[in-house]
Amino acid sequence: MAETETEDTAMPLIQHLAELRTRIIRSVAALLVAVIICFTIAEPTLDFIMRPIADVLNARGEDARLIFTAPQEKLFVLFRISILLGLALSFPIIAYQMWRFVAPGLYQNEKGAFLPFVIASPAMFILGAAFAHFVVTPLAMDFFIGFSDVVPTIANLLSGQDVAPATAPDDELTTVFLGSVKETLDLSLKFIFAFGICFQLPILLTLMGKAGLVSSDGLKAVRKYAVVGILVVAALVTPPDVITQVILFSVVYALYEISIWLVMMVERKRADAEEEEDTV
Repeated sequence: MAETETEDTAMPLIQHLAELRTRIIRSVAALLVAVIICFTIAEPTLDFIMRPIADVLNARGEDARLIFTAPQEKLFVLFRISILLGLALSFPIIAYQMWRFVAPGLYQNEKGAFLPFVIASPAMFILGAAFAHFVVTPLAMDFFIGFSDVVPTIANLLSGQDVAPATAPDDELTTVFLGSVKETLDLSLKFIFAFGICFQLPILLTLMGKAGLVSSDGLKAVRKYAVVGILVVAALVTPPDVITQVILFSVVYALYEISIWLVMMVERKRADAEEEEDTV
């Protein structure tokens, strides 16, 4: 039958290695070109990533500025952003090259099952990253910076804006926020990657359901353990802020329930296919 046969005949090992080398070279070339292109927009991208902390500082009546403590720090930060953006930009080409290498060894039904997950995975990661940037990061930055004293700008003082200046008696310590570009970027990226990965949960569980590794009944049976696990993850990847932890728990638990529903749909579709085969 056509479904039980692979697309191409078996290739010798040398041909497989040559094909792999070609796919890797094309992927690396696409990544390098994308990194070079993205370096031209690295500065605006840095401004976009830092916008939550800038809004927090502006709300406190402070200058929205970050510092770098080494001559090369800002340049390396821009390089890092360029690499991450380049990887995102070249991902469709890299994924296509990987798919072209793997596809000949897959059955036709396996291709139809695997391809939607390749498309859905980056989409869910972008959704999680957007949630982290627009919801979680502002809350986290406001929580962390809230422990420092306020240093109002001259313009705010002249305008009469109601901010408490960072003045203290001579025998008390005044603490102010002087954010490092590198450290602030690291924290923002941690939130982005943490939520981007958490949003992969429905895709992972659905793929495992297609492979028969998990079932909807099994996921329902371990729901109470999943709640504990999600609470632990929320405590580890978020600041010690109850609001942020509750938001992450609510989102990830909702994704878990959606995963159960998706696995049920997979099982129902598999049962219908088996029933049709029995009737033939």
